[in-house]
Amino acid sequence: MSKRVLIIDDDARNIFALTATLKAKSFACLSCSGAEEALTILKGEEPVDVVLIDMMMPDMDGYEAIPLIKEIPHRADLPVISVTAQAMAGDREKCFEAGADGYVSKPIDVDKLLLLLNTI
Repeated sequence: MSKRVLIIDDDARNIFALTATLKAKSFACLSCSGAEEALTILKGEEPVDVVLIDMMMPDMDGYEAIPLIKEIPHRADLPVISVTAQAMAGDREKCFEAGADGYVSKPIDVDKLLLLLNTI
């Protein structure tokens, strides 16, 4: 059975590219364009095995959203991978401090992402 990935990104082009890449590798994908919508999905019973979340979004960014995802009782152990164009010193640590279980920088190295998705 393939892993079901929730992709959260405010840029439709990123969602399209990630979805196409992951579906080609037999992942099932679900997507939304913001953290509020993602929280609504995750509070429900939709099956999700891992979350890929863009860290820089308007309204609510990944740094705010990850702790809220982890507070949902039946999602407390759900792996969350941060996706960010911020690759400065300290950015990776900031993602982990927010509660991320993994980190990928943009542009995304597909092999690294697949390795992370398959080991997380």
